[in-house]
Amino acid sequence: MPDILFEPIQFRNLTVKNRIWRSNISGRFDNYDGSGNQARINWELKFARNGVGAIVSSFVAVNIRGRILPNYATIDRDARIPFWRELGKRVHEHDCRFIMQLSHGGRQRDVGGIEFETGLSSTDKPEPLNGFPCERMTLDQIKSTIEDFAQGARRAREAGLDGVELHSANGYLFTQFLSSAINDREDEYGGSLENRARFLLDVIRAIRREAGNDFHLQIKLSATEYNNALTPFEKPGNTIEDSVLVAKWAEEAGVDAIVVSSGSSFPHPKNPPGDFPTEEAAKTFDTMISSGSRTRLNYAVLTNDLGAKLFRASWIRARGEVIEGINLDDARRIKHAVGIPVLCTGGFQTASVIRHAIENGDCDAVTIARPLIANNDLVKQFAAGKDIPGRPCTYCNKCLVNVIENPLGCYEQSRYPSREAMVAEILSVFDGR
Repeated sequence: MPDILFEPIQFRNLTVKNRIWRSNISGRFDNYDGSGNQARINWELKFARNGVGAIVSSFVAVNIRGRILPNYATIDRDARIPFWRELGKRVHEHDCRFIMQLSHGGRQRDVGGIEFETGLSSTDKPEPLNGFPCERMTLDQIKSTIEDFAQGARRAREAGLDGVELHSANGYLFTQFLSSAINDREDEYGGSLENRARFLLDVIRAIRREAGNDFHLQIKLSATEYNNALTPFEKPGNTIEDSVLVAKWAEEAGVDAIVVSSGSSFPHPKNPPGDFPTEEAAKTFDTMISSGSRTRLNYAVLTNDLGAKLFRASWIRARGEVIEGINLDDARRIKHAVGIPVLCTGGFQTASVIRHAIENGDCDAVTIARPLIANNDLVKQFAAGKDIPGRPCTYCNKCLVNVIENPLGCYEQSRYPSREAMVAEILSVFDGR
């Protein structure tokens, strides 16, 4: 019998060979100025040659002020096109599609770099968890940023890539406009849900103007925000009912697919679901101390035994019991409301779970990050008949706390025969293995 996991998925202007995609996951592989390098190409090829149907790039800022960390490749000028063209060409050699994630961090970032001191946002209130400062965007700045997204999409198309994704989830700039908990504007970009969605819809229309109607465009949404998961004094933010409406409007504006996520920040207990490795985080969080008004306090909590235990306990309590498929209920709600494909992210690494979600009509495909970092050949293991990988991802999230200052990779030493083997695998991205 045909396996739904390996059946092609058809979009309006794109066909992908299977239903398992590499989700956006970011690493500091690139040059400080936002130009790309061979390490980034090596990183993406780890997944392309191991069978994923499509790769959604890491966070690609449409301008330098929108990046969340230095050493992330950008798409802020035409001079970036040749690098992305070469990356796309190399990925295509493995019958894998490459979709660039167009992004802007707004007030949410880790280390801003030397080019700017404050982020731009829908509000002038600092980000609550780490206290990252920001400025309320003027109408001229909104207009300019809309154009930055449109030009980023135009450059992606000129580079021969297969489409773009708008990162309108997980607390970044689009979330800051969409969210009822964050957006406190009183102009046409604030107030009602329709007004809060205006920025996203304006960007979608601008991309269609610059990149055409036949270029694949998808958006990633935090369907439920859970904005008060760790900060109970905050408002809860958008609900699934809000996001169903946003998804419908996005479809009408010209979007080809919706990717369903959750959470109004990154990291967030619901995204990526799993543990919070306080001891590991304490080793890298010092890099962020100068970035926000609350980072010194947070570092003190992480380096205090009792504080770390309490924080980790609150994280796990806010996360809940479900890890794999945590966003499927929301994905189902959106899928039933739109006529375009819906993809879902959230800890997937069991073939039968993914298969059931697609066959049950919860989603049309899944996007995976951490379990593919743990097992680059996860798709090949599924094709060989395995239901779960031989060495599954532990959802420890050590990969994500290390990325602030270390190369992206799996840092769960228990999955390796030795620490030396773990480090060798992490560093393999620099020699193409």
